[in-house]
Amino acid sequence: MEKKKYSIGVDFGTLSGRAVLVEIDTGKEIATAVKEYTHGVMDEYLPDGKTKLEPDWALQHPADYLEVLETTIPEVLKQSGVSADDVIGVGIDFTECTMLPIDDKGEPLCFKEELKSNPHSYVKLWKHHAAQDEANRLNQIAVERGEKFLGRYGGKISSEWMIAKIWQILNEAPEIYEAADRFMELADWIVLQLTGQEKRNSCTAGYKAIWHKREGYPSKEFFKALDPRLENVVEEKLNKNIYPLGYKAGEITEKAARLTGLKPGTSVAVGVGDAHAALPGVGITEPGKMLMIMGTSTCHMLLGTEEKIVPGMCGVVEDGMIPGYYGYEAGQSCVGDHFQWFVKNCVPASYTEEAKQKGINIHKLLREKASKLKVGESGLIALDWWNGNRSVLVDADLTGLIIGCTLLTKPEEIYRALIEATAFGTKMIIETFRHSGVPIYELYAAGGIAEKDEFMMQIYADVTNMEIKIAASAQTPALGAAMFGAVAAGKEKGGYNSIVDAAKAMGKVKDRYYKPIPENVAVYERLYREYQKLHDYFGRGENDVMKRLKEIKKEITKVKENLS
Repeated sequence: MEKKKYSIGVDFGTLSGRAVLVEIDTGKEIATAVKEYTHGVMDEYLPDGKTKLEPDWALQHPADYLEVLETTIPEVLKQSGVSADDVIGVGIDFTECTMLPIDDKGEPLCFKEELKSNPHSYVKLWKHHAAQDEANRLNQIAVERGEKFLGRYGGKISSEWMIAKIWQILNEAPEIYEAADRFMELADWIVLQLTGQEKRNSCTAGYKAIWHKREGYPSKEFFKALDPRLENVVEEKLNKNIYPLGYKAGEITEKAARLTGLKPGTSVAVGVGDAHAALPGVGITEPGKMLMIMGTSTCHMLLGTEEKIVPGMCGVVEDGMIPGYYGYEAGQSCVGDHFQWFVKNCVPASYTEEAKQKGINIHKLLREKASKLKVGESGLIALDWWNGNRSVLVDADLTGLIIGCTLLTKPEEIYRALIEATAFGTKMIIETFRHSGVPIYELYAAGGIAEKDEFMMQIYADVTNMEIKIAASAQTPALGAAMFGAVAAGKEKGGYNSIVDAAKAMGKVKDRYYKPIPENVAVYERLYREYQKLHDYFGRGENDVMKRLKEIKKEITKVKENLS
């Protein structure tokens, strides 16, 4: 009997990293290990406890990611009893754009004693929105110049993406910009740590750094128009060599072997964005099927056969998800974070006590109470912009809204309205794609929410009026990353020659799926029309009250800081 071969996928999320050990012939998950980040998300202070961060900042510490490699990979080998000799490939997926300035040896600048109190030396997490001024200016100049690339990103480049973040560093900490040999996506930096090779992947370069397979990065003239100091940013601080998904970036080095317990020479795939890795994980390798990765945020992904311009999409990248297709991405930047905010700040003590007595968590209690409500019974509707709007408005300066509250409004009614708001946001994305000539026939979901929250998934089925299939794996991005690891190893070593072949054998969905309930669909159609009106009124410039309030907040905060 032929000996089993395995691959490992390591998934770096917003709050933790996890490794999954997978059987290559079946996709069966043998072991999983999770490591919470020691420093978590730094949005108020640096680790020194003294350096205060301004609003809209979100940083992380790269040491946390090395701890994930050091902890989780040995743990899955130990749990499973699998020998490192039988692990033929490793794949890495990472939140994006999560970026880091490094020196010429690949060391993060925040590791240096003289720079560790400078916020710009740390990892800028995907949800770092403090580069909005730079993004606004970038978009304005791109429009003035008639830059073709803008259409491929829904008409706007986000403050969450690479160029805006680099420009913020240049503007606010030119000494960090100068000290940085390169700026890297963390997906690529982890691969560098494992292989000693800088091999940037087509997924994060395409979706987050304005790179195009046929045209490359924007022109030097464009960067010079942004800021003369940025004219040679691609040559000096990035890298023009970009590699397709599934490509073998290199092999585990002796140093990485000591860190992870893997064997030197084990194949490592180029990195991939966390959400994009999940597409093959549910077996999607063809157009017309949208996958929602649902967690703290939601990423929507879809394959197409041609490049269409879709308003507010996060990007369309050739070979960005599955080789041979155009990969479309859209997203909502506040989903799980939305509900967590509500629970943390707005739930009365009596509810917390009730949950405690029932032995359940507060989210479960709120879902139980909310599930007893009929669609539309609360009289509430909300806008899901607590962390800005990623699609279809691409505007991080938008904020949340609930309308219809009275003195009789209950916490579970607000909780349900927030869930419904995120479902309406997804419906807005689906309809925008369809209207732009990119068909969507099937809906899939993966991630923590899809796995655990039946109540929410039924609402999504009712709001979208589509059946929703659920990923069989609770760790779909990690499974997808492991699949890319198997492709990097190749068929000769027991892997696969293409991600399509790997997906056929390893990608799966659950037998059970969610079907729309007709009477709910009918009421949600009426509510969605109200959502559309509010979405356009507050989001498309008719009433910029959200932005004016943000400006006032900024002014008063500065006055307050000056007084103290």
